[in-house]
Amino acid sequence: MPALEAPPPPAIVIVGTRAAEDQVPNTTESVDAAQLRVTTTLNNSEDALRYLPSLFVRKRHIGDTQAPLATRTSGVGASARSLIYADGVLLSALIGNNNSFASPRWGMVAPQEIERVDVLYGPFSAEYPGNSIGAVVNITTRMPDELEASATASASLQHLGQYGSDGDYPSHRLAATLGDRAGNLSWFVSANHIDSRGQPLAYITVPRPASAPVPPGAFADRNRLGQPISVIGAGGLEHQRQDTLEAKLGLQLSPSLSLTWRTGLFLNHTDAHAESYIGPMTGTFSNQVYRFDERHWMHALSIDQDGGPVSWSLIGSLYRYGKSEQRLPSNASPPSRDGPGSIVRMNGTGWRTLDFKAAAKLGGQQLSGGLHYDGFTLRNRRFATDDWRSGAPGPLVQLAEGHTRTLAAWAQDRFDIAPTLTLTLGARYEWWRAYGGRNFAASPALDVDQPARSAQGLSPKASLRWTPSSAWTVSLSGGRALRFPTVSELYQAIATGPTITIPNPDLRPERALSAELAVERKIADGRIRLSLFHETIRDALISQSAPLVPGSTTLFNYVQNVGRTRTHGIELVVDKRDLLPRLDVSASVTWADPRTVSDPALPAAEGKLIPQVPRRKATVVATWRASDRLSLTGAVRYSSRLFGTIDNSDLIGHTYQGFEGFVVADARALYRLSPRLNLAVGVENLTDRRYFLFHPFPGRTFTAEINWHL
Repeated sequence: MPALEAPPPPAIVIVGTRAAEDQVPNTTESVDAAQLRVTTTLNNSEDALRYLPSLFVRKRHIGDTQAPLATRTSGVGASARSLIYADGVLLSALIGNNNSFASPRWGMVAPQEIERVDVLYGPFSAEYPGNSIGAVVNITTRMPDELEASATASASLQHLGQYGSDGDYPSHRLAATLGDRAGNLSWFVSANHIDSRGQPLAYITVPRPASAPVPPGAFADRNRLGQPISVIGAGGLEHQRQDTLEAKLGLQLSPSLSLTWRTGLFLNHTDAHAESYIGPMTGTFSNQVYRFDERHWMHALSIDQDGGPVSWSLIGSLYRYGKSEQRLPSNASPPSRDGPGSIVRMNGTGWRTLDFKAAAKLGGQQLSGGLHYDGFTLRNRRFATDDWRSGAPGPLVQLAEGHTRTLAAWAQDRFDIAPTLTLTLGARYEWWRAYGGRNFAASPALDVDQPARSAQGLSPKASLRWTPSSAWTVSLSGGRALRFPTVSELYQAIATGPTITIPNPDLRPERALSAELAVERKIADGRIRLSLFHETIRDALISQSAPLVPGSTTLFNYVQNVGRTRTHGIELVVDKRDLLPRLDVSASVTWADPRTVSDPALPAAEGKLIPQVPRRKATVVATWRASDRLSLTGAVRYSSRLFGTIDNSDLIGHTYQGFEGFVVADARALYRLSPRLNLAVGVENLTDRRYFLFHPFPGRTFTAEINWHL
């Protein structure tokens, strides 16, 4: 067969393309669409971050809607310490700081529309709010310059056997795009459909006295505190059907002025069931049986002026939960039957943002600045119902709602103080307000209107970059960041037996001081970077156990201001193309020492590791360009042991609700059948490693994919 007339494949260095490096003072790592196509199985958009240094997305199965981002210094339970954007539109759900309903809205970006992903580490740019403590992820999607179209079909299969559960869990994805440009008008539409069945997300356990026999069919084990338990079933086996529909319209109003409109619709329907190992189900299983329906809308409009002495942009966005309804039974015997239960609705939850940014070059200076507004609304209501599967909502049982609003102004100046020295100085001032908070419960009786509150503060930034030669770069960056409480952190009710006690709604903002020293050396077809980073957070917002009443010995879990946490760390990144002929390698290793320094409410936590932050992470990706048609990629991801509790009392990692270290290997092969047709096969968790990060994570998963593009 004659050779195809196609250009050679691109460089496959995962973290080697960093277009944002010269515009921001942060350490930046990037990956583009060509690299992702070769190295990464993209079932969902968050998969694009899989091999970037120090990052971890807690994705429990294909289509998971609860997939928060963990960074160098924050775990998966701190979703409000990172920011996710798509074309400047906020995808981070800053209504909370958790790994459930506050997870980023990744589903609003289809994998096939991603052009590149840039990650900015640390809160060193004044352009971003204090939620950038960990990282900022900027996803850029593409607009066409000519007629283009694509179609993708993929299928995945996972087998998992654990305790009494043993089964196959398949999924498939269908996707298509179409776009064109006609004169000054460009347009792009995409559709993405996923049908996925996931492994158990939970195991149902009951306490077991050490001398008691294990019930027939059950399995003896220990919980994360080391106490004997019996595993009597599995739950949260989700069947998800998701659709993402997007449309973008671009209009070139003049040679330097453009307008872009973007809209997206995310639909999700989930049915979750449970299975018993010991016979008929009881109410113990009820929380692991549910139905979930979502309909989310996103709209954004941006105007960009690029050219002349001053460039500027104005972007406004709206994200709204048109429908977000979860239905749960009061008992589960059996879950397929109708019966009483509850309906949890978050309809009306969402956020609005507006950003104006301007930049100008004045001699050797690059000035930038802007104004910012955001508003977040939380509406969470629980109703009783006589028919949990399809019945109408009955009486209101619980309610939590409220609003936050932030106004900000920022400025940044980048200038050369010597031929080899560049200094960036910036500052951000923010005015924050929380209002409209309300908690209601029917039993125990509660009806409280929370007081409004406000806070404000300045976040200075500074970065010095030294470039002694074309091969060496040394950067020293420092910054302060204020991370204001989210709505759900402020307005949560704690049940305490016959009454409900409200913890202090006047939570203080987290105050972070961060610093990084980064040294980078360019080598032939590659680079090496070493970063030393430090972070101290005062009044850290962490959920922990403490008495609600001073002097009480009864403990409850709720969000509190923890005195001080600090993290020291080292990150090493190496990229090398043609390490051996046609072999490209990238690798990263992170060592960290994350500690709780001061915690007056829970002294047992002092000196312990910060929850869900491991001391070591590593990633290695190697791609062999076997021919112009075929590329083969192997990757390994590693994390050391971590803890789920602030006092590190969870001694057992390999159990449901435990947190343990893992080593996971992946592989992918991409074959170019023709200039327009690609075939890929891959496997994640090649060695079928069974591990827990609170939930059991997927076993070995095979994927086959075919892609056509015009």
